[in-house]
Amino acid sequence: MNRVTTAVGKWPRWFRWMIIFAVGLLGGAFLFGGGEDPEPTADLGSEVAKATIWTCAMHPQIQLPEPGKCPLCEMDLIPVEGDDSGEDTQLVMSENAMRLAEVVTAPVTRQFVEADVRTVGKVMVDERRLRRITAWVDGRLDRLFVDYTGVPVAEGDHLVEIYSPELYSAQVELIESIKAREDLKSSAVEFLRNSAESTVKASREKLRLLGLRPEQIREIERKGAADEHVTLYAPIAGIVIHKAAVEGEYVKTGSPIYTIAELSHVWVMLDVYESDLVWIQYGQKVSFEVEAFPGEHFEGRIAFIDPVVNPGTRTVNVRVNVDNPRLRLKPDMFVRAVIRSKVLGDGRTLDPDLSGKWIGPMHPEIVKDRPGSCDICGMPLVRAEELGFAGETPDEDPPLVIPVTAPLITGKRAVVYIKVPGTAKPTFEGRVVSLGPRAGGFYIIEEGLHEGEEVVVNGSFKIDSAMQIQAKPSMMSPEGGTPTPGHQHGSSSDEESGQ
Repeated sequence: MNRVTTAVGKWPRWFRWMIIFAVGLLGGAFLFGGGEDPEPTADLGSEVAKATIWTCAMHPQIQLPEPGKCPLCEMDLIPVEGDDSGEDTQLVMSENAMRLAEVVTAPVTRQFVEADVRTVGKVMVDERRLRRITAWVDGRLDRLFVDYTGVPVAEGDHLVEIYSPELYSAQVELIESIKAREDLKSSAVEFLRNSAESTVKASREKLRLLGLRPEQIREIERKGAADEHVTLYAPIAGIVIHKAAVEGEYVKTGSPIYTIAELSHVWVMLDVYESDLVWIQYGQKVSFEVEAFPGEHFEGRIAFIDPVVNPGTRTVNVRVNVDNPRLRLKPDMFVRAVIRSKVLGDGRTLDPDLSGKWIGPMHPEIVKDRPGSCDICGMPLVRAEELGFAGETPDEDPPLVIPVTAPLITGKRAVVYIKVPGTAKPTFEGRVVSLGPRAGGFYIIEEGLHEGEEVVVNGSFKIDSAMQIQAKPSMMSPEGGTPTPGHQHGSSSDEESGQ
């Protein structure tokens, strides 16, 4: 023992420490090694047992068969419980999951739906009721009875007094022709008498063409003397909206003096988006409000739909003819309008008020119970049915409709999730549908659904998200998805790059 101790004592100190470290390692291996690896906890084992797919919460396109890290963002993959639906295009949910996801369904129905097209516009002067007062002869405006813009005038009110040598000369010609006719009354030559009478008629016609009224011509004949100044009168009632001359101004034939607008009938010009044109029809009623009279509704009928779309606003001008007997509607008033329309499957507009009626083809405000002529333009009236109206609900089936919350729309595609009938658990499947126009809270279905099918009207996005996570066909991934071949746990960057 003393020899061993003496020998060990002669070893270098570093060598002695290495021996002690080696003995410690062997002792630890003897005490703790040799056993099997510990079993995983029950919770972890259950979760792994259920998981058939491991995916990334940030990149659901990553679908791996074993746990690991996402090859794109290095996040830990999470297990996804396997889908027992047996279909790659379906999603199975429990009743509790449906409640948590707030999934609500509704049946596909057939019904005639009504659309409210809301738009804005402004009141404008009816172009057909504008009249410009011009000088019919050369002359000097010695007096303007209407001397400012905005004056209301009645038909026949005096407007200006004009001095015109041409008018004065024409009056003298009439007086002289009358005197000649009187002198030739006793003539035995019939030709001379007829010639004198023709001269008088020609003189009268000349004055009429120069702007004098019949009563003015009769007054000249009665007095037997010419007037230096001739008065011009208003041809229509209205408001003077423009004054183009001043007193003392010399004017030529055709020079404008006034512009008068008759405002008992006005136009309302609306801007309708091209997507709403399916609901717009010639002759439809339009209800609108103006800022000046809040809460009060005015009505008119559509008289013109512009055939050209405004390229800047993507809207179409729609003109509404409106009666304005009390002159409450004034040009350039701002308008908020609603066009209510119920369109049938063949494109006709349902309007019971026009059943059996006859309408003016150019003036839709003219509506009569029997055929006849338009009171404004004299054109023959046409039946309302010929203009695209249906007076009564037809026997044909109403269109298929679904609530607007049902479809998921992206680009040109619209996806609807339907509840698969006859399954043990709530099962949903996506289907691409063709949407028609939107009518209020509904979309008209052109194809893709059948009456009575249950569609998801609330919670569609949650179902679609679950379909994306499981790499099944969805709104954004029509073909579904599969794990990328190179995206497997443990693959090197060289393998991912194909090297």
